[in-house]
Amino acid sequence: MSVKQYNPITPGRRQMTGVDFSILTANEPEKSLARGIKNNAGRNNRGRITTRHQGGGAKRLYRFVDFKQNKVGIPGRVLSLEYDPNRTAFIALVAYRDGEKRYILAPKDLKAGDEVVTSSIAPHKNGNRLMLKNIPVGAFVHNVELFPGGGGKIARSAGSSVQIIAQEGGTTHLLMPSKEVRIVPDSGFASMGVLSNSEWNAVSIGKAGRSRWMGIRPTVRASAMNPRDHKYGGGEGRAVRGTRRPKTKWGKITGGRRTRNKNKASGQFILRRRKK
Repeated sequence: MSVKQYNPITPGRRQMTGVDFSILTANEPEKSLARGIKNNAGRNNRGRITTRHQGGGAKRLYRFVDFKQNKVGIPGRVLSLEYDPNRTAFIALVAYRDGEKRYILAPKDLKAGDEVVTSSIAPHKNGNRLMLKNIPVGAFVHNVELFPGGGGKIARSAGSSVQIIAQEGGTTHLLMPSKEVRIVPDSGFASMGVLSNSEWNAVSIGKAGRSRWMGIRPTVRASAMNPRDHKYGGGEGRAVRGTRRPKTKWGKITGGRRTRNKNKASGQFILRRRKK
């Protein structure tokens, strides 16, 4: 798959690129698996903005994606590959042999008509879902369960995957994209393959209006603000930052400082931390 280029018929079009949707096979979502969602625009239950730079954007339907894929032993056939505006990876509509339809995350090279199955003895094929202990060392997997039955939590965005590097004592060692090594129970399930749409992060937005379609509002430089609005604000002309350490608007130190809680219970499952 390659990034789609546009003819430079306008200044905004000149640098713009997009995702190639030619591999998709359906334009409309399955009605029984989609519903409208309200855009809260970064506001909490009191209506106050808690996440800045959100608002507007095109209307979108939420697709119910099956992250558990718990129909064990029931084969399913891929009916279509579809775009999901709520996530970066493509999704696949699967019709199972018992008549039920579900959406799953679509791995790379999955095509309409392919068969997928969740089973501890399933073939090591793209899209199949197996127990971690039955997947060979060196394989790439996605939608990995942290705890058995909890549904996939790891490697769910476009182009992502984790690599199985060891099987030891009822656990599986996973090499994360960040180079962190994490331990998970080997009785959890994972799907084979690397997720689709791997070049989504190479897309150039091209113009400000396209960001607004995506629900992203403009960001103002901190150094252009007043002193009351940001730690970097104020001064005559272009002033220097005025602080030795980079800080957020609320004065929290950033730029390389580790933010993970040292006492977090899941820290015991990390064999090797990611690099600074």
